[in-house]
Amino acid sequence: MTLPTTPCLMLDLDALERNIARMADHARAHGLALRPHAKTHKSRAIAELQSKAGASGICCATLHEAEQLAGAARSILLTSPVVTADAFARIASLVSGGIDLAVVVDHASVVPALAAALPAGGRLRVLVDVDPGSGRTGVASPTDAVALAGAISADARLAYGGLQFYCGSEQHIASLAERRAAIAARNVKLAETIAALEAAGFAPPVVTGGGTGTHGIDAEAGLLTELQCGSYIFMDQDYGACDLGGAAPFEQALTLHATVVSASYPGFVTLDAGTKAIATDAGEPRVLAGAPIDSRYRFKGDEFGRLDLPAGTIAPEVGARVVLMPSHCDPTVNLHGLYHLQRGGEPVGVWPAEGRGYGAIREP
Repeated sequence: MTLPTTPCLMLDLDALERNIARMADHARAHGLALRPHAKTHKSRAIAELQSKAGASGICCATLHEAEQLAGAARSILLTSPVVTADAFARIASLVSGGIDLAVVVDHASVVPALAAALPAGGRLRVLVDVDPGSGRTGVASPTDAVALAGAISADARLAYGGLQFYCGSEQHIASLAERRAAIAARNVKLAETIAALEAAGFAPPVVTGGGTGTHGIDAEAGLLTELQCGSYIFMDQDYGACDLGGAAPFEQALTLHATVVSASYPGFVTLDAGTKAIATDAGEPRVLAGAPIDSRYRFKGDEFGRLDLPAGTIAPEVGARVVLMPSHCDPTVNLHGLYHLQRGGEPVGVWPAEGRGYGAIREP
């Protein structure tokens, strides 16, 4: 089997499987459930591998991910609040299809409409989303969490499922000591919220959150019951710069392959991978192979990237393949939707990322 045309995502199955096993072993060793976040991979095949390794289910960030990955794992937690009638109808359809689904809410106003959309006899687990302090989603205070847990528990069509407490920006703090201190500060609110719920008779059966950056810290803290780690399966430049601790090191399983398409000037070459092939939100990718590793990548448009070469180095020839480490794996996957698989360095097939994007146009 020949190598695919570039730009393309290459997935090393050996490294992927070792990463999956390493995090699964870590969770088991600390008595934690592992519910990996499928927003990273958006792939039924990878969700199935995680389930076989012992994952309790998966997280999905979008309804489209949940719909496309339904049945690939034991259960699904939709980690983004849903608030529209259309979204409620799609949730009801998943429940009607026998999918073990849970959702999060952060405002009592959506609870009656969410419950009313469920099919007769259907029951949905609903978790209270708690804002750790980022100002993105989640209730603002322990008092609000208690009130919302009460609203959920009062509706017989819903089952109160516990709490979600996800610290997103803290995942990428490079220093382990600084990350541990940041999470300790956030966990003050989590501990207060759990105590308030317990005092009100709403002890959370599940406290879910955490990620690749904090998985070891979260296990030490003893407040979460379930980890939502995602990027550990692939790794990227952002996480590669972090001292992760815990079950780390994880291997770089996902790479972006590009080809040199122009070498008209000394000092740099042009690649066929630009902003339509590599996510831009976390900076520039890094060279792993095929060119001097100290080369600097620069975005040069939709279809092109430029490699500035270190002085005195030999430039790769036109047609040469260059291997890059994506700066942020999740949105880079969303740009491609297809994994080209390798095992032992040899191409062995392809997998789709069925959950990429937001889905096809729905009939009115």
